[in-house]
Amino acid sequence: MTTTVTRALSGAVYVLLLVGATLYSPYSFLLLFGLLLLFSVGEFCKLVGLKPILPLLFATIGYILFNLDNSVKTNEILLLIAALLVSIRSLLFLFEKKNRFLDTQAKYVFLIGYLIIPIIIFTKIPFVSNLYHPEIIIGILILIWTNDTFAYLVGITMGKNKLFERISPKKTIEGFTGGLIFAMIAGILLAQFYLNESVIRWVIIALLVTTFGTLGDLIESKFKRLAGVKDSGNIMPGHGGFLDRLDSIIFVAPFVYLFYQIIYYVS
Repeated sequence: MTTTVTRALSGAVYVLLLVGATLYSPYSFLLLFGLLLLFSVGEFCKLVGLKPILPLLFATIGYILFNLDNSVKTNEILLLIAALLVSIRSLLFLFEKKNRFLDTQAKYVFLIGYLIIPIIIFTKIPFVSNLYHPEIIIGILILIWTNDTFAYLVGITMGKNKLFERISPKKTIEGFTGGLIFAMIAGILLAQFYLNESVIRWVIIALLVTTFGTLGDLIESKFKRLAGVKDSGNIMPGHGGFLDRLDSIIFVAPFVYLFYQIIYYVS
């Protein structure tokens, strides 16, 4: 079996699993992302050189506690503030020119604030007014996949100017622009024909997904560069590890969640 076919099959299985679990019920959605969180924590620990037992325990307890009751909004706001603060720290880490690895304290800060909390926040997004709306998650996933696909296609056909060559030599400004344009088009189509929500809202979400999804990908690329590895894992043939597939979701989640909170507060 060729590498391309293997990559396509494993990617299709991953997409079907995400979409199926999200649409089936809130319980299957939470179960799947709980498992993805644990796999990602294990991969992150391997990248930065942490023993996984304590981080996996933190992740399990935190995920269960913060998903027991989706009506307690104070806890979600505290999680959001923590995630946004670590997002700022992650951006500083990305733009640091020194290629030095993190001390143990910083590793745990990133583990909790860059990985564990954002995935928990992502699982909060579809629970609008305490009702489960899986179509919101499907819409966000489609935007992420649209951006990734067209950023790649435009990049390999038209890309000339490097976006961030020091961290990711293959990413180009043209690819980023192409991904952004097609994600915005996807946002318009989703809003009109699937979500029955404001077009402007989903164009803004497409902007958030493209911008912060790309930054999330670059941040994870820096972790991998410092660790001297190409992929975070090898559990998905042709795609690397789960952390490689979730890097955009991880960094996008706090900003999309914040945007939704602003919308519902204003309205």
